Amino acid sequence: MPKKQWFLLAVALLLAVVYIWHFTDWFQHKDIHISSTARAAFPRFRGAGTSATVAFGLNREYRLTEVKVVPLAAWQTNPAVIPVWHLVGNRKSTPTEFFLYGENIGGMKSAIPGVKPGPLEDSVAYRLFVSAGSVKGQHDFQIGGKPPEGTNSASQ
Repeated sequence: MPKKQWFLLAVALLLAVVYIWHFTDWFQHKDIHISSTARAAFPRFRGAGTSATVAFGLNREYRLTEVKVVPLAAWQTNPAVIPVWHLVGNRKSTPTEFFLYGENIGGMKSAIPGVKPGPLEDSVAYRLFVSAGSVKGQHDFQIGGKPPEGTNSASQ
């Protein structure tokens, strides 16, 4: 092959690599973006400290493999803190884009059989951890009061 053809081939390959790098998500770190909203509702837990329902939205549908909610202050001092809500599943769980705190998500079950979700307290910051295989996300939220400092919705 003449030098001109080698040069054109190299330029075409370079352009293809630049295109793939900038205009596709093949090399991007994947994470789950989470949003939340708390609405006043009929108390889900009689005698609990709150009468709000917390709804979580994901940026698209995922087959969740783990959902965990922990008190943020306790988690910051001890990452092995006992979660107030913890579900586990497998890659065959129901594709989910929206769920409520404490609800059953198709294909998932409590990490410890028989344990029910704990009540959420007003003005306490919590962190939600969500996994869908190797894709992860986290989101800080609270019911009532000032929103938690440094609220995020991306993976660590």
